[in-house]
Amino acid sequence: MSGSQIHITCLLLVLLFICMGAVNQPGVVVLWIGKFALIISLLTLLISAVTPWIFSFRESREKHLEFSVSKEEKDIQLKLVRKEQEERVTQKANYVMENVVKPREESKFKKKEERFYKMTGQSWKLTEGFRLGIAEDEDSIETSNVDSTSVENPNKEALRKRKLPEHVTRCIPKPEQPWPKKVSYEIIIPDILEATAEVIALPEEPDEVEGVVTVALRCPSGRVFRRRFYKTCSSHVLLDWMTKVGYHYDLYALYTSSPRYHIEMDNDLSLDAIGIVKDTLLNVEQNYPS
Repeated sequence: MSGSQIHITCLLLVLLFICMGAVNQPGVVVLWIGKFALIISLLTLLISAVTPWIFSFRESREKHLEFSVSKEEKDIQLKLVRKEQEERVTQKANYVMENVVKPREESKFKKKEERFYKMTGQSWKLTEGFRLGIAEDEDSIETSNVDSTSVENPNKEALRKRKLPEHVTRCIPKPEQPWPKKVSYEIIIPDILEATAEVIALPEEPDEVEGVVTVALRCPSGRVFRRRFYKTCSSHVLLDWMTKVGYHYDLYALYTSSPRYHIEMDNDLSLDAIGIVKDTLLNVEQNYPS
């Protein structure tokens, strides 16, 4: 029961006694009522005077206890409390890291790795490796039957497995090559003399004046050669120039870059006549047999 309920119960009991006394002796009842009122007033005065003193005594005692504890001890207690709190937080963080964060990151990394290998066509890296070949299995059986006391060096074991059979390492004799046929030098010497006698002579390169165009040759190797010619020069000079830089006109031809078309060369036509009236880029391309 709470305090208010106890007070109400006491008042009801007092009123019950007063009513019972009022029925038998009315004068005695008035006397008891006066005594009861006097006792209540005295108790109220006593409580109102003693209660503040008790509270003040308790507060002063607490203050005394606080002053009795030195500042160093307070700092030590605070450090201990903080250390305990930090240890709890660290333990919790480590638990989360080991059981939540790391497994999640590992699973994400594994998924990315699998996706990368599948996209690059290296799915075999995701499977477990196994040995191939019957010979290797036979070697493994032979090595397992060897006495356990004889320990073989891993390098020697690898050398023994890499040893090829004799029919593979045996040198194959080279077939006898037939002697070259005799060639008539009477036919070759005139051709060589004619080839050496043909010397490509290009016209002198003019200055940048009116009536002069700059022609650039883009070779298959990627190099670009530039040279100036008069518009009145023969178009065959471009073939001579192409041959001189290393691309013979029997195997290569000249094409314009854009629009692309083959340039027909003729001694009777000048550069102006075949359409080269300004600085032009020509591509050297190989002639494929039709």
